[in-house]
Amino acid sequence: MWSSHPASGRRRPPRRIRPEAAESKLGRRHRPDYWLMIWCAVLLAIGLMVVYAISPALGITNHTQGSYYVTKQLLAIGLSVAAFFVTARIPLQWWQRAYKPLLVAAGLATLLALALPVNPAYPAHRWVRFGGLSFESVELVQFAVMVWLATFLARRVRQGTIKSMKLTLKPLVIALLIIGVVIVGIQSDLGSAGVIVAMMATMAYVAGLPLKKIMLIGGAVLIMLVLAIAATPYRRARLESYLHPQSNCHGSGYQACQALIAVGSGGMVGLGLGSGVQAYGYLPEAANDSIFAIYAEKFGFVGAIILLAIFMAFFTRLKNIAERLPDDFSRFLVIGILAWLSIQTFINIGAMIGLLPLKGITLPFISYGGTSVVFSVAAIGLAFQASQYTAFTANRLVDEEAAAGDAVRRPGAARAGRAGIRGNNGSRRPDWRDNARRAGY
Repeated sequence: MWSSHPASGRRRPPRRIRPEAAESKLGRRHRPDYWLMIWCAVLLAIGLMVVYAISPALGITNHTQGSYYVTKQLLAIGLSVAAFFVTARIPLQWWQRAYKPLLVAAGLATLLALALPVNPAYPAHRWVRFGGLSFESVELVQFAVMVWLATFLARRVRQGTIKSMKLTLKPLVIALLIIGVVIVGIQSDLGSAGVIVAMMATMAYVAGLPLKKIMLIGGAVLIMLVLAIAATPYRRARLESYLHPQSNCHGSGYQACQALIAVGSGGMVGLGLGSGVQAYGYLPEAANDSIFAIYAEKFGFVGAIILLAIFMAFFTRLKNIAERLPDDFSRFLVIGILAWLSIQTFINIGAMIGLLPLKGITLPFISYGGTSVVFSVAAIGLAFQASQYTAFTANRLVDEEAAAGDAVRRPGAARAGRAGIRGNNGSRRPDWRDNARRAGY
């Protein structure tokens, strides 16, 4: 535990390694997971194709030029590509230190959205509007919370306090209360708040927070959810239309009924890109929240299955990356990205086919909307960078003091740590560098 100075003989405490310094010792980078980037590009191309197909209908309905929507979507994709290369190039240890500025920026964006006047078509304080562009503050909030929570959980795991009520559970409850008050209570965005809460629960569970404590927090969140629905008439109407969608197709259940009509009219192979009528003002939010119903109308059941298969392949790549990362921060970060995008996909598609109540949730990479596309692709840039450090069997990093203490308790442990970990039968289990060599990196 203590080392002696070679000249004076004084004993000094061992040097501790910060988590960002430990990450730099992951070793030589190998080839990243290009399939992750390929699947992301395919999804962006599908979304652009659908927006291009319905742009004339949207232009007629909203009295704009036919190229307006596809031009803005192209701009959003261009910005998202730039964001991808930024997040893929800036080292992960920098993001581990940048959670405070991100949280401050998210808070300022939320306050600005609350202070600015709203658009009469969307009477909620969720957007920061300047000129013809708009910025949805909750997307930055999701991104900042994900980076903060990955840093927070990695520190708690390293300190061995992940199960502490005071050090772990209390900060998480405070964060949930802030999210509930601001996003649900003030911004009236229950769907985005649900995605953030589910993402946080998934990351905490993977980090080792006991399931009983997560369920305890989940019970409190459920009570808050019931109160939020009961306190607002339009949420009660949405729940009623979900339970009985055909009873009020001309009122609160109009969008749900039109979404089912669009999905059903696609049949087995769809009506084709140039056909379909739901985008001509029949289905609300055809380019945003309801874009899966438009996609199903044009490509049918077969096209919907293909799109779901692409999403599954994409999420599988994220899962494989998270399982093979050798440090906690990057692992929790990729788990957060996976939970964020997969839960949002499930909620959007489930609402369009009648499995879930309607919520203002976009379909990642597919829906029209610049803020959602930019931050989703930026998150994938982080996962793409992390994929350069994966191995077949990722042994978790420990700091130097823990390794030194283990060496004192078990002589020869330091040599075993350098040469690989030996099993019960004395055989050498290769460390992650050997696994990377076998993988061809």
